[in-house]
Formats: sequence, structure tokens, C-alpha cells
Amino acid sequence: MSTQTLPEVDTRPEGTETTDDDAPKMFHYVRKNKIAESAVMGTHVVALCGEVFPVTKSPKPGSPVCPDCKRIYENLPPGGE
Repeated sequence: MSTQTLPEVDTRPEGTETTDDDAPKMFHYVRKNKIAESAVMGTHVVALCGEVFPVTKSPKPGSPVCPDCKRIYENLPPGGE
């Protein structure tokens, strides 16, 4: 499996998979400039791990983060280049 690095990645975790109480089980890293657009317009974002979803929740401190997104993010060069 190969991983493609996204250019200009300035990320924060956003929610995807939901439970019965509509709380995300895990948050993903996505491009920061796409978060507001997705939240307002309902467009889909692509997480570093490849997951595609509309932004519906904001993470709280201590929220679980997708291990694949975290690993990819930690290996990105500083400054998102």
C-alpha cells in the first residue's frame, strides 16, 4: 500500500464515523481550508488516510484520532510542503 502526501496540509482532526448518539468514534486530519466550507456547504473532505466525509463535528481535547491519519501527519515535512 502506498501513501500519497497532500500538498499544503494544515490539518486538524474532524469527525467521521458516528455512533447511535451521533458522536464521532474517531476524528481524521483534513485540510484546514476545507473544514469551514464542508461544515457550511456540506461538501465532502478527504482525510489524510483517504476517508471521504462531510465535516459535522469538532473534536474536543482527548478525542480519538485515526491512527493512519496521525501516522501520515507525523511524517509530513514541516510547513505542509
